Parts: sequence; structure tokens; C-alpha cells
Amino acid sequence: MTVTQGQPLTAAITDILVTHCGLDPEVAARAPAASLEELGLDSLALLELSAVVADRYRVQIPEQAAQLSIPAVADLVAHSTDGPTTAHAVPTQQRGERPGHTENSIVIAAPLPLVWEITNDVANWTELFTEYAVVEILQRDGDTVRFRLTMHPDENGISWSWVSERTADPATREVHAHRVETGPFEYMRIHWRYTEEPAGTRMAWTQDFSMKPTAPVDNAGMTDRINANSAVQLAVIKERIERRVQTGELTVTGGDDE
Repeated sequence: MTVTQGQPLTAAITDILVTHCGLDPEVAARAPAASLEELGLDSLALLELSAVVADRYRVQIPEQAAQLSIPAVADLVAHSTDGPTTAHAVPTQQRGERPGHTENSIVIAAPLPLVWEITNDVANWTELFTEYAVVEILQRDGDTVRFRLTMHPDENGISWSWVSERTADPATREVHAHRVETGPFEYMRIHWRYTEEPAGTRMAWTQDFSMKPTAPVDNAGMTDRINANSAVQLAVIKERIERRVQTGELTVTGGDDE
């Protein structure tokens, strides 16, 4: 099925560039005929554009997209069919590459109900993690929450953003989450587990994923990145919860909802 042409698609591509790739909307408005390169978008931003467009429209943006204007990109998407326009989107298994898998955990000196309550309060993740600048709750349905995460700007000034969904099970003290907007990933699934130990609560993260062929890193490279970042974020979460418990700032309220 061909995507409808016209202004709505141009607006959609602009929104992707602003939300996911760090484009300044005022710059885009002042120069509608400028190429993506002239608008200041680098190779990482173009990879993110390609990943989001592939997710939404099943169209692969060519490497030469840096020379295209936003309307030209919209026109390219509008005239492309469901299949990739520039092939090579071969699944991980067909490439002979092992899927990514990481397991990381930490023991937090606090009761399990308290750790569960704090870490499942998604709306306040900016106070728990150091990497997130904004959390926007998009939808709640019982123990399932869909939300948008926006990170602090990276070294290139780009604030990466994506939509995820997670379902918490208070009975088993487990959470299953996945990226809805997968970006550079073919898929990303995260399993959170909470268990009581003599020293407190062990919180464990298991992540299973695969990178797209167009991603700037492969599965092995992303595995290293996730392992390194998970260790940092788990340590931060442990320190922040334990400090607030010690000062008496945190007490169990008895609620398990996110």
C-alpha cells in the first residue's frame, strides 16, 4: 500500500526529525527547501530517521538522504511501496549474528515493596535515572503503561527519544517491557525481576535485542554499551533509594501501581 502524499506526510517527517533527530523546528520552518545536511543533521541523525521511517512506513531511506529536503524525503516515502527501497534489511538470524542478550542486577538495601513502588513509578524516572530528561506518559491500562522517554542531549547535541511499553505484575514482582518505536533496534525487550535477599532487594534487568543492519553498532557492540550503562544506572538507583531511606524521606505507601 502506497503512503498518501502531501503536506500531512511532510509534517510527519518533520515531526520525526524534531522528535527523534534533534532538528530545530524554527530552522526547518525558515528553510523548507534546505537539504537535511544544510539543516545540520549528521549521520547519526540520518540513521535514526531511517530507523523510524522503516518502522512506520516500511520504507528504507537511502544513504544519499542528506542531500534531500524534507518535502523530498516525504515524496520518496509516498512513492515507495511496502518493501524496502534499498534492500539489505536482513534479520539477525539470516546474517548469522547472535542476538544481543544482557543480564545485570544489584542489591538495594531497602524493602522489596518500596523498591518496587519507586522503580515502577515511570512518571518520576527523571529523578531515578541520570540519562532521562523527560518522561511523558501516553496511556495507562491497568498495570500496563505506554510512555515516551527523551534522553539528555548527547555529545552531538541530539536528544534521542522513543516510545516504550511495560506491564508490571505485582503478584510475581516481574515487569515485561519492550520498545514500541524501535529506532536502531530490530526489537528490544526488557525483563525486570525483584527478589528478597538478606541484604535487601535484588533488582535484575535482562535485555534481549537485535540491531538493524543500518544501526551504527552491531549486536556485540550494543551488548557492551548496555552492560556498561546498566552498571552505572543500577548503581545510581541503588544510591538514590538507599540515601532517601536513610534520611527517612521514603516510606512504603502500600501501592503497587505504576
